Amino acid sequence: MPDSESLEADARLLFDAVRRAGGRAKELTRQSIKRWSKPDGSEVTEADIEIDSLLKTELMAARPSYGWLSEETPDTEDRLSRDRIWIVDPIDGTRAFINGDSEWCVAAALVCAGRPVIAAVYCPMAEEFFSAIAGSGVWIGSLPMKIPDSHSLQAAHVVGNRKGLSGLAGSGIAADHSGRLPLQLRLAHLAAGRIDGAVSVGKRHDWDLAAGDLLVHEAGGLVTDTSGGQYIYNRPEPWQQGLIAAGAKRHAAIITAMRIP
Repeated sequence: MPDSESLEADARLLFDAVRRAGGRAKELTRQSIKRWSKPDGSEVTEADIEIDSLLKTELMAARPSYGWLSEETPDTEDRLSRDRIWIVDPIDGTRAFINGDSEWCVAAALVCAGRPVIAAVYCPMAEEFFSAIAGSGVWIGSLPMKIPDSHSLQAAHVVGNRKGLSGLAGSGIAADHSGRLPLQLRLAHLAAGRIDGAVSVGKRHDWDLAAGDLLVHEAGGLVTDTSGGQYIYNRPEPWQQGLIAAGAKRHAAIITAMRIP
C-alpha cells in the first residue's frame, strides 16, 4: 500500500483527470461522431478513443513509471512489470452514450500490487462523481456512502445478466434483468445504496470492475468472482470470472443461494 501522502497526490491527479474527461465526453454528446463495431461486436466511437487518449496523456505524463490498461488501448506485457497501474474505461456504457441516454460514465482506478487503491466513477449527465481512497471511505460528491446490509435476500433489488440471476431463482430477490446500467455504474449505485446487489456470469474485464470494486469495498461491501474469490488485477489475462457484489452479509447469502443445487 502506498503511503498516505502518495495516495492523496495520486488521488488528486486521478480525480481531476476524470472530471475533465467526463466534461469533454459530455461536450461530445452534442456533436456528430463516428462509430463502428469492434471484432467482438461491441460498439466504439470517436469519443471513446478521444477520452482514452486524454486520460492516458494526462495520467502517464504525470506518472511515467506507472502501467496502463484500458479498454481502448492495445494491451502490452509492459504493465505486468509495474507495481502501480492505471486501469481505465474511458466510456463505460457506450451504447447509452450513442443513444443520448444518461447511463454512461468515465471510470478509472489506480491499482497497486493487484488491488485498487484509488477510484473515480463520473456520470457527467447526472453530475454525480463517485470517489474512493483505500482506507478512507467512499463518497458521492462530498457525501459519504455506506451500503445498507442484511442477511436476507427477500425483496432485495439485485441487478444482473439473465444467467447470473437465474442462479438466484427462488431466493426471494427482486431480479432486475434490464441491463440499463453498465457494470461500473451498477457498482457505484450499489455503494450508494440504490441497489442491493449485482451478479453476472461470464468473463468481465478489469476495466469494467476495478474502480467500482473499490467503491463497494470502501462502502462496506464485497466484490468477488462467482466462487467468492477476491479479484486480483493486472494479471496476464485482464479479466475476472463473473461478478457477485453486495453488502458483506447479503454477499454471503447470494453465494450460498447460488451454490444450492
